[in-house]
Amino acid sequence: MEKSQAAFFYPGKDFSARVDMRLISKGGKERMRELKMLRKNFGKPGGNQKYFMYFFRPADVKGMTFMVYKYPGRDDDRWLFIPALNMVRRIAARDKASSFVGSDFTYEDVSGRDIDDDTHELLKEDVLDGKDCYVIKSTPKKRDVNYSYKISWIDKKSFLPLKEEYFDMRGELSRVFTADKVQTIKGFPTITKRSMRNLQSGHRTEVTFTEVAYNVGLPDNLFSERFLKRVPQKWIK
Repeated sequence: MEKSQAAFFYPGKDFSARVDMRLISKGGKERMRELKMLRKNFGKPGGNQKYFMYFFRPADVKGMTFMVYKYPGRDDDRWLFIPALNMVRRIAARDKASSFVGSDFTYEDVSGRDIDDDTHELLKEDVLDGKDCYVIKSTPKKRDVNYSYKISWIDKKSFLPLKEEYFDMRGELSRVFTADKVQTIKGFPTITKRSMRNLQSGHRTEVTFTEVAYNVGLPDNLFSERFLKRVPQKWIK
């Protein structure tokens, strides 16, 4: 699981990408979210990490920014700047299982979960879309998320999760993550298209990463509260 965490959430020293999110209702109605995602590692994979996100559209979220400080072994710090209110809001640790900007991904899905928060069990080996995989069951040690366990198909070659199934507290399948497109960028296998389906609501979210770049030299001070309101244009375009 450490290798999978490193491959999925920690490749490179830093990371930059344009992100398009399509939110699709059960009836087929679509809403769009367009944002820039910046991420920097501080130390080894699984260690401290910081995220910065800026929203371009739709109009009601344009200018909104989101920042995360991840720490191993304790709750993350998260901030959200809402331009309509000109207010920076601290997101409580208990909100990590809440929807990220109306999508089917949670805040924790976006920035990752500490692998020590779960127990992991190898169930079997399997082939998914022609790729050899480890099938892992991860069970949260605490009831701090809205699922009872997760089954992951981890590619033996890239260690990326190709599929994840989330089961609710009654043991019923509730959400399904799939890696729909994987590209190798600067030597790093990268999931550039992914989706999350909520089987209980019929809603789904499709996410596409473009303009992906690694090791771009993001400065440490970019990840500060003052830049939530005044976004440095050099890194957001």
